[in-house]
Amino acid sequence: MSKSKLRLGPLPSNTSVKLTFTCPASLKTELDRYAALHAQLYGETVDSAVLIPHMLQAFMARDRGFRALRAKPAIAARVGTVP
Repeated sequence: MSKSKLRLGPLPSNTSVKLTFTCPASLKTELDRYAALHAQLYGETVDSAVLIPHMLQAFMARDRGFRALRAKPAIAARVGTVP
C-alpha cells in the first residue's frame, strides 16, 4: 500500500495558553460587530473572544514581512523559532 498524504495533514497540538489583553472600547465594539456578522453568515453564534485567536493566526499567516524575517537564520536565532 502506498503512503498517500491527505491535504489536511497532521493536526497541530491542542495545547492552549490563556492570554489576557486590554483593548480600546471601540475595538471591542468592532469585534462584537464582526462576531454578529459571522453568526449571520454562518448560522452559529460565537463570542468575539473566540474569534480573536483565529483572526491573529490569519493575520500572521498573511504577513509576508514576518515570514521573511522569521526565515532568516540570524533573526530566527535571536527571537526563537516556532514551528
